[in-house]
Amino acid sequence: MIVLHQLVKQYGNVRALNQVNLDLKASHSYALVGPNGSGKTTLIKSILGLVVPTSGTILINGSSIAGQHNYRRQIGYMPQISRYPDNLRIGQLFEMIRNLRSEYRDVDEELIQSFGLTQIMDKRMSTLSGGTRQKVGAALAFLFKPQVLILDEPTAGLDPIATDILKEKVTREKNAGKLFLITSHILSDLEELATDIIYMQEGAVYHQSSLHELQTETGQSRLGQAISMLIRTREQKIKELLTP
Repeated sequence: MIVLHQLVKQYGNVRALNQVNLDLKASHSYALVGPNGSGKTTLIKSILGLVVPTSGTILINGSSIAGQHNYRRQIGYMPQISRYPDNLRIGQLFEMIRNLRSEYRDVDEELIQSFGLTQIMDKRMSTLSGGTRQKVGAALAFLFKPQVLILDEPTAGLDPIATDILKEKVTREKNAGKLFLITSHILSDLEELATDIIYMQEGAVYHQSSLHELQTETGQSRLGQAISMLIRTREQKIKELLTP
């Protein structure tokens, strides 16, 4: 569904993306992990068209996104920090977004109902807690039934009940054929949601496999421990190769 080929993004002397190759398929949920500055945000922004790669190609359903914008209608995006006009009410926000996509008659309001947003539609955005803003962002991401969903720290600030609601929604939609790309520092959430792991380091894809393959390769069931074991093992092999 999404193919990245030899993707490079250069900022002066800094290479934020370094020859990234990925083939992301429907019915999969990819956990995008790595240290700060590893290129995760640049990768996401490149897919969204917010960053123009220095070189390389991004294909969605076989077509290049270069110079295009209509493909974005296939993507639902939940940013880590949602910013909306302070004086706007929740109901006005949803109405405005629907008006911008007036051709979509069939919308997905499940999260609006499940999160209880219908009861607080008159609240202004400036009065909302971080968790409620997250609920609004999640509901907007799923609203137009996109085939691709990119979720950046989706459970940050959510209470346990809302977290479970969102996790169940992601699982159902993934099983229905959607593609998910999820970033989170809460690795226990990724263990529940991800079918595949993409670990980035210094702008490059350091490891990609199914979650099960990573766990089997490292002998670790927990994602954090599996990644740590993977890095230590590879660093040890490199050190052995460099040692005379």
